[in-house]
Amino acid sequence: MKEKNLSSDLKIAREKKPLGIEEVAKKLSIPYDALERYGAFKAKISWEYLKELFCRPRRGKLVLVTATTPTPAGEGKTTTAIGLTDGLSRLGQKAALCLREPSMGPVFGAKGAATGSGLAQLIPREEINLHFTGDFAAVAAAHNLLAALIDNHLYHGNDLGIDPRKISWGRVVDINDRALRKILVGLESKKSFPRFSFFDIVAASEVMAILCLAQSYKDLRQRIADISIGRGRDDKNIDAEELGAAGAMSVLLVHAFKPNLVQTLENNPAFVHGGPFGNIAHGCSSVVSLNAALRLADWVVTEAGFGSDLGGEKFVNIVCRQSGLKPDCAVIVTTVRALKFHGGMTLDCLNQRDLYSLEKGFPNLLRHIQIVEEVLGIPAVVALNRFSADSGEEIDWLGKRLGSLGYPFAVCNHWAQGGEGALELARMVLERSRQLNCKLNFTYADGDPLIKKIEKIALNVYRAGSIALHPHAQEEIKVIERQELDHLPVCMAKTQYSFSVDPRLRGAPEGHELFVRELRVAAGAKYILVLCGEIYTMPGLPKVPASSSMDIDEEGKVIGTI
Repeated sequence: MKEKNLSSDLKIAREKKPLGIEEVAKKLSIPYDALERYGAFKAKISWEYLKELFCRPRRGKLVLVTATTPTPAGEGKTTTAIGLTDGLSRLGQKAALCLREPSMGPVFGAKGAATGSGLAQLIPREEINLHFTGDFAAVAAAHNLLAALIDNHLYHGNDLGIDPRKISWGRVVDINDRALRKILVGLESKKSFPRFSFFDIVAASEVMAILCLAQSYKDLRQRIADISIGRGRDDKNIDAEELGAAGAMSVLLVHAFKPNLVQTLENNPAFVHGGPFGNIAHGCSSVVSLNAALRLADWVVTEAGFGSDLGGEKFVNIVCRQSGLKPDCAVIVTTVRALKFHGGMTLDCLNQRDLYSLEKGFPNLLRHIQIVEEVLGIPAVVALNRFSADSGEEIDWLGKRLGSLGYPFAVCNHWAQGGEGALELARMVLERSRQLNCKLNFTYADGDPLIKKIEKIALNVYRAGSIALHPHAQEEIKVIERQELDHLPVCMAKTQYSFSVDPRLRGAPEGHELFVRELRVAAGAKYILVLCGEIYTMPGLPKVPASSSMDIDEEGKVIGTI
């Protein structure tokens, strides 16, 4: 067996003695009897307590953490959100964190663990990154139950008249597996209907989106009922309620719907709940956890998946539109390395000092600032997540350039110093939130035609020059309009590595073509998923996945890079 060492992050996490979860809850005045404990350091919050809590007004201010366009080097958005929460707490603020749960697809794939790094982490680290409290398993079970009931209905006579060629509901698994993107089902007997189907990753499931967007059990149950599984021979939508699946699916989600409470390394409270991806779903933690935190804390820090063009845009146009939430401030995380990469530098040279590449990549950061402040209307602070190889000259250049444009800028050292290293950022967030009011802008109106909604995102956020629709997508738009579902917001699915649909096009490209390949109705989540370019709802593994460096020791403890 290949020898594997304990990662530095896992070592740090294990050396820190966590508080009992009841002590963490006390920081938010959550009573002991409101906790449904999963061991000593994790708990769900009871629905009885949440019902009472939701009768209170929101008291907290909401800080949305987003980022510049991701690179393979990693920018540390989650790490920065954790560091900022710890920094606010060090300033005497009652702060709470709301993050998504990690998916085991990226954990074992290219990205690795998703609980922060260095001295800005969540604990218990390996438990959160693996099965946690079972929410992902519950979502997968509910999703796959519906898939099984569809095939069972076909097998037993198809009384609803489902057209097997128009079934849009596949299956899900929480592992990256490109071989499952297209499968053949229904081969087991003469009574079955052989047809092509597919697997998505759990984070792309509409059930996951519903879990994160629903605001009550009543809302959850209705959204599950509204899920469209496909169309009948008369071309009408058939939903989960008609199939008799909604009740049992909701049963599987009863416990998963309750928010999870854990802590940072500095023992500050963190709600970690739900896990939709930012590139192929809406990319934000649950509305239930945000609503709870905003009634318990003075400052709530949350993050949205990938850059402001993906998770940031969808937080506003989907989450805020449906929930009434409104960020008071945004933090845009970037790194010197990321900007040099967008300036054309190769991955293996990013630790070298290079002011030319930094300046050439700066428009990527500027574009994200413009999206957040001008397009979405949220006051922003730029957070430079500092790496040890960053030169003082590079940091000074970036600070002066942003200062000349009037944008607040904080250098952050939370990876090495924890909350102490994020104090400058925390002070700027407090000041920015108090100086300016958020003038939240929806990028499109509910009543805009569906194609116009896509165009407004493409032109105003991605700076595309044109849109091209696959013939199949053109037909789907007509069907959606006939079904009178075109009032729903759009959830854009595209590569996270570029403003365009081409991941190789770095920096801040303009005038490119947005190719729309496919549209899917997510009637329960209350949005239309728009798949652009070559994006897949089932990711693949890299040549050397993170799983290759994980193992257990003779005591059953996890070792490696998790």
